This record gives sequence, C-alpha cells and structure tokens, in this order.
Amino acid sequence: MPHTLAPGPDVVVETEVKHSRFLAAVRRVDTADAALAFVDEQRRLYPDARHHCWAFVVGDDPSARAERSSDDGEPGGTAGIPMLQVLHHRDLVNVAVVVTRWFGGIKLGAGGLVRAYSGAVATALDEAPLVERRQQEKFTLAIDHGEAGRVEAELRGRGVVVLDVAYADRVVLTVAGRERSELEGWVASLTSGAGELEPAGVDWIDI
Repeated sequence: MPHTLAPGPDVVVETEVKHSRFLAAVRRVDTADAALAFVDEQRRLYPDARHHCWAFVVGDDPSARAERSSDDGEPGGTAGIPMLQVLHHRDLVNVAVVVTRWFGGIKLGAGGLVRAYSGAVATALDEAPLVERRQQEKFTLAIDHGEAGRVEAELRGRGVVVLDVAYADRVVLTVAGRERSELEGWVASLTSGAGELEPAGVDWIDI
C-alpha cells in the first residue's frame, strides 16, 4: 500500500558531505502545481545556494500518478532521479522533496553526488511521520445536534476516520476507515438504533 506524510509541517533535515551542506525539505502535496510551488518557495528561501534539486510523486491511483525530478545543474542523473528512486523505494505518494546544496569546495564525483542526494532524502524521511493511504468506502451519518459531539468522539476513539462534519438541520458526518458491517454495529449502539449509514462513494484516505 502507498504511504504519504501525515498532515503537519514540512520535515527539514540537514546533512553534510565533504563540507557541502545538503538541506532536504519534504512536504505533502496534492498536485504537481503544489509540488512546483514548493520548489519555488525553497529557491526563494535559500537564494545563496548553488543547487535546488527536487523530485515529487503525486496521485494515489497508479494509473493517474504524476512524477518528475530535476538535477538543477548537477551532472545528469546524479540528483533528481536518485531522489525520486528513494520515494519509489518507500512507496510514497503525494510527496515532494527539495534538496538544497551549498557547495563546500570539494567535488564529490558522480557516485558521491548520488549517495549524497539520495542519502539526504532518506535521512529526512526517516524522521518524517508517515501514514498509509488506502482506498475505502465512505458513508454519511445524520445525527441530531445534541448527540453529534458524543457520537463523533466515540467513532474517532474507535479508529474511524471522520472526513467531514456538516451542520444543517442535523449534523452530517462523513466517515470511513472501517468495514460497513462493523460501522453499522457501532452506529446502532451509539445512536440506540436511530442512526443510519448512507453510502457516499469511495476515496483514498489516511489510515
């Protein structure tokens, strides 16, 4: 199953190889445009660096997945592709990584650059909080306002993913992360039989 970063701030880790500094920044992204905007952001943050190499993989469904990478002036194949291969090896999706390099005066050679860039990404991912992405059925559940908070808290406490909470005449929860039969049993118990799940399609969610 694919994995991605848990929601939260960017993961930023610095490594050093023969006096060259490598700053790896990893962000969860949902689109290729968001990934490229992240690259531009890192360029603006560190204008004094010589290289801003990057890679990204976007898309839960393998048939619609987009991926790109760039060596940004490093010798061809020594930065972007090795970084992308680390994302592949970790089975990551919806992730962009930028490795910013400050040259330390000692040339690393092609093999050294590959190890430095891939190692910077791997080190950052070792510190990144990851979650599994899984395709799940979604359901809606309409509840009276007076019961909504309690039912939502109980479902979350049992590991149900609450994707959305909409307030109208009644509170409508959109939930996923469990088999329908299990959810129906919990909902019946928590609502004294008054709550009813309605199918709401299928989506990829964090588990």
